[in-house]
Amino acid sequence: MASVLAKSCLPNPFYYLDNFQRVLDWIAQRYSDLLTAEEQAFIDCFGTLPQASQALLVRLVMRKGTLFRRSKLCYAEIGRLDAAVQPLIEQGWLVHDPLICIDDLFGLLKKAEVISTFDFNAHAKSLRKAELLEQVHAAFADSRPFSVWASELEDSIYQIRIADWCERLRLMFFGNLYQNWSEFVLSDLGIYRYEQVEFSSAARGFMSRQDVDDTLHLHRCRERFDQGEALDDILRDIPSIAFTNPWIEGRRNKLLFKLAYQYERRGESDTALDLYRQCSYPEARLRQIRVLERSGNIDDAYALAQLASHTPESEAEQQALLRILPRLTKKIGLAKPLPIKRTAIERIDLTLPCPTQSASVEHLVCTHYSCEQAPTLYVENTLINSLFGLLCWQAIFAPLPGAFFHPFHQGPADLHSPDFYPRRADLFATCLRQLDNDAYRDTILQTFHAKHGIQSPFVFWNAIDEALLTLALTCLPAAHLKKWFERILQDIPSNRSGFPDLIQFWPQENRYRMLEVKGPGDRLQDNQIRWLDYCVAHAMPVAVCYVQWEEAS
Repeated sequence: MASVLAKSCLPNPFYYLDNFQRVLDWIAQRYSDLLTAEEQAFIDCFGTLPQASQALLVRLVMRKGTLFRRSKLCYAEIGRLDAAVQPLIEQGWLVHDPLICIDDLFGLLKKAEVISTFDFNAHAKSLRKAELLEQVHAAFADSRPFSVWASELEDSIYQIRIADWCERLRLMFFGNLYQNWSEFVLSDLGIYRYEQVEFSSAARGFMSRQDVDDTLHLHRCRERFDQGEALDDILRDIPSIAFTNPWIEGRRNKLLFKLAYQYERRGESDTALDLYRQCSYPEARLRQIRVLERSGNIDDAYALAQLASHTPESEAEQQALLRILPRLTKKIGLAKPLPIKRTAIERIDLTLPCPTQSASVEHLVCTHYSCEQAPTLYVENTLINSLFGLLCWQAIFAPLPGAFFHPFHQGPADLHSPDFYPRRADLFATCLRQLDNDAYRDTILQTFHAKHGIQSPFVFWNAIDEALLTLALTCLPAAHLKKWFERILQDIPSNRSGFPDLIQFWPQENRYRMLEVKGPGDRLQDNQIRWLDYCVAHAMPVAVCYVQWEEAS
């Protein structure tokens, strides 16, 4: 989609080539010490090739896979394909008519071409290509050139041999592999805009080649997991020793947690328990307790739960332990603890006509309550997060070491790390002090206009406008904003979600109320309960609206 838009909107037909060269220049400037001689030679040589050859190579790099049919390589700006291909073949970056296996062949051919090539009978037209492959797979175990496989087709194939290099370069530039070359196009088109953060030429996401190797290896393991490969095979390839790089170690822990959870679901409790013990990913300790309990190791489960209750890693863990410990206490025969007194949250029972269309229950309740004197809006997590992001923009995008190292950051690279807030505590304190006077109103509105549309991990541009901000700043007390913002900073990954669905404003009275909406059979989620309890504890007006449908006549 991005490439289609670029063709019609960008005046330079070689926009993608310019973007690729920009990455090569960036890496040559910042990562030359992490490159092999071959990779450095590729960067040096690339710019010396004819423009058409450069463009064709980049086109192939940005496409999926490594094998391409000649008939599919039609690019008006490149011109004659033979002239563009030859320099790439001479460099060894492209191979014409390579050996391919039958799986690759079936991936390249259309179903009708498969039937014609292998002379299937008339019944084959009713089968899927995968079923046809299954019929002939065992008979064709060897690899052959495409020209031999499909000699009757007037076509040939090319194989790109530097896809792994280019993937490594993309990783080094972005620091991850979920961002790709389309980031440049979307930025050039103005669809995505990014904050311009000043950082030194030494700013980079990887400090050693081993960091890059480790990240690529974990990425491959995660791909294998997502593709359903055998857990035991994947586990053997995950390093058992922790990485020294904190954010790479975080990725290892996340993958271990995912494997452990799958082992747990399969009933392999011993393996799951062992992995949870090795893992420092959030919830790993809770999962240990649950596995121990389900396995009948009640004493061990109780001991670990007691330990966790004295030093809970998060509000979420503390909340779960309040449910788990009484159950475990009862199972080991100790005196039953006193029941936990729940926070009293206002409850509203509302009966509405049964919807005839697919309108959500939140929107129906929103319409029910909204009126000119008291507008009600469906904001969920968008409003408070956006107010926080606008007030604290300077602290969030402060150019601290390791936070930004390329031009396409949606937010700091360390946003979810435990030391994100401690590293910026003084900066956030300066931002939040504005809530002690009226300065915060001007800051929020000025940031809204100055930064409108720029990517942010907190600001939901599609959900807010100046009218909503003005209404919110009129009705939401600064003291409440400060409490919300402080809690977000306590645990950013967890506390950015769970806010009530609706907000009611009474602008004439400078007040508001938040409503969490629950339809028939729905219940409060844990993160919602934590936010509701927090609001009630700080005298913020919240309620839970339980909806039932009127019975049909």
